[in-house]
Amino acid sequence: MAIVAVGAFGADSRAQDRAVNVGVLTDMAGVYKDLGGAGSVEAAKMAVEDFGGQVLNTTVQVYVGDQKDDVPTGLAIAAEWFDHKRVGVIVDVPHSPLAIAAQKLAFDRKRIDIVVTSASTDLTGSACTPTGFHWAYDTYSNSVPLARAMVGFRLNSWFFITVNNAFGLSLEKDTTAAVIGAGGRVVGHSRHELNARDFSTHLAAAQDSGAKVIALANAGGDTINTVKQAAELGISSRSQALAPMIVFLSDVHDIGLDIAKGMTFIDGFYWNADPESRAWSKRFFARRGFMPTMSHAGVYSAVRHYLRAVQAAGTDDALAVAAKMRELPVDDFFAKGGRVRADGRMVHDMYLVQVKQPAQSRQAWDYYDILSTIPSDRAFRPLEESVCPLVKN
Repeated sequence: MAIVAVGAFGADSRAQDRAVNVGVLTDMAGVYKDLGGAGSVEAAKMAVEDFGGQVLNTTVQVYVGDQKDDVPTGLAIAAEWFDHKRVGVIVDVPHSPLAIAAQKLAFDRKRIDIVVTSASTDLTGSACTPTGFHWAYDTYSNSVPLARAMVGFRLNSWFFITVNNAFGLSLEKDTTAAVIGAGGRVVGHSRHELNARDFSTHLAAAQDSGAKVIALANAGGDTINTVKQAAELGISSRSQALAPMIVFLSDVHDIGLDIAKGMTFIDGFYWNADPESRAWSKRFFARRGFMPTMSHAGVYSAVRHYLRAVQAAGTDDALAVAAKMRELPVDDFFAKGGRVRADGRMVHDMYLVQVKQPAQSRQAWDYYDILSTIPSDRAFRPLEESVCPLVKN
């Protein structure tokens, strides 16, 4: 575990006792390292720096923890931060089983938790807490609008290749409901462990099913390996449509345009979407040497919003800060017109994107065509359907 201190010094000793430090709990070397990892750390540092390095006359430090996609490891880091490092918020947490457990720990320790990279809708559903927030995307936002559209184009029989954890099962469940609701059917699934290497048996089962769509309910390195191995087996849109449900810019970069071309999916951020996104992304690129993913931009947005809420609340009390986070609008390059709902879900517009043909890419990282914008009220699960106990129906 490493610590990076950023911001101004010289605050009085009483102010320095406030719990306002930021803990970036992320995957530094595993299956999610490129979509989160060091990029998420950099984004958090940028957010603190842009805010001025301090809040309530207290220097804000950024702590970095490698969760190793392991629940006990991640919880031990978070507990150490809460108990001994005056960390007021943990962010990122790209592993849904850990994210759900860490959200409960944060509430128990009277601290804020903002999940950015994990996707399970349970975070703002049955596992919601008054101090827990979910930022960039979730399994509903990235599957339901896409599945409905695909079934509408007569791609109406689906087979899932699913990572066997809370994230994958949530993604399969949400997508299945959308497929059936649109008049399609699910003919089967094959489940794999996190960070698998060989997907041949799963892909063979998908081919044998005869399904028109092979849906990938996984992410990061697992998605990259599945897509590459599917290409080696000759799976293409002429036979069966391969539909990865959660894709990041870093995944496309790793897969390459020759294989990824034509893939259509939903993303919450694209570096080249508009002038504001380009400006921030170029700053990020100058520091890291690659363009940011939805997770990286989301971490920046989440940390800035947390610091704004602490400043507005005038205290580090978690419940007071959480109330301000729900009250204040989220309006930045990442989430224009965003807002935080009662269940902790930050809702914002999403993009339906398609990966460019190699000949259409005019510069490095020029990978997406934005086909349409999905308004926030259609992108995320309606609040009236929430099972979060904080929502009064």
